[in-house]
Amino acid sequence: MNTNVSEQFETYFKNLNYSREPQTLYAPIGYTLSGGGKRLRPQLLILSYLLYKNNPQDVFAAAAGMEIFHNFTLLHDDVMDKAQMRRSRPTVHVKWNDNTAILSGDAMLVLAYRYLAQVPDFCHEQVQNLINETFIEVMEGQQYDMDFETMPTVSVGQYMEMIRLKTSVLLAACMKLGAILAGAPKEDCEILYNIGINAGLAFQLQDDLLDVYGNPETFGKNVGGDICCNKKTFMYINARLKASSQILAELDRWEKYNGNDMSCKIEAVTGIYNTLGIRDICIGKIDSLFQAAIDLFSTLSVTSDRCSELRGLIESMINRNR
Repeated sequence: MNTNVSEQFETYFKNLNYSREPQTLYAPIGYTLSGGGKRLRPQLLILSYLLYKNNPQDVFAAAAGMEIFHNFTLLHDDVMDKAQMRRSRPTVHVKWNDNTAILSGDAMLVLAYRYLAQVPDFCHEQVQNLINETFIEVMEGQQYDMDFETMPTVSVGQYMEMIRLKTSVLLAACMKLGAILAGAPKEDCEILYNIGINAGLAFQLQDDLLDVYGNPETFGKNVGGDICCNKKTFMYINARLKASSQILAELDRWEKYNGNDMSCKIEAVTGIYNTLGIRDICIGKIDSLFQAAIDLFSTLSVTSDRCSELRGLIESMINRNR
């Protein structure tokens, strides 16, 4: 995003006021929202708006609402996953406690709706329908993610649907919302939504990849978390599909492992992925989803040069190390 616009939004976002009492409720919110992050969702929303109009400040409130909602989900996700680190800092439930993380997260959901209510009358109903459907889908995706932990087997299709709900629909909704607020043609709104779905799927698979092969210093989280938690990720599911009976038995043994040295489990399962070529399978799927997203840009009603910044952001989502 244009540096000037990015700085303007960051200033707007930092100046949002969470100084109400009790501070035990609001301090974790300020801590969470000051932790940085990629601000990917606001960028997607603002850049989608800028395809059609040139007043980005008009959508800062909506962009803030989507970013606050995203961070609300992270607070609750970290409690459910027992995650220790987020953006290279202790998670809220570690710094405070589980109850604080849950309640502060609830307050963030309400704050997100407050900012998203500040939209023009001409699209108010359309925006509310979009965010209501999106928010409930994100929660459906999180429930599927938890359900998968106790299911004996999960298919690739089931996993892809889970991450579509948990990750992609929010990215897609940000893009569609930006277009709606700009009064864009209905067809373009849907195309941007579909770009977001494909890019979001690729983005989440890249996150899964980095969880195994990333550098903790740039990734912002400890690697191997999915392996430690026995998450049925795209890579794990494909490993089971490709594994011989001997390797399947080894995966089963590590899944049941409850010892104190998780580093040996991470090393062993990563070694299995390397043996089976799972990293390349994951990268191939990421590349195909990314290309599907990029191809859709040519079907928009705006000129290709006007799309260049948004397309560049989509590319950076995939070509990342954090």
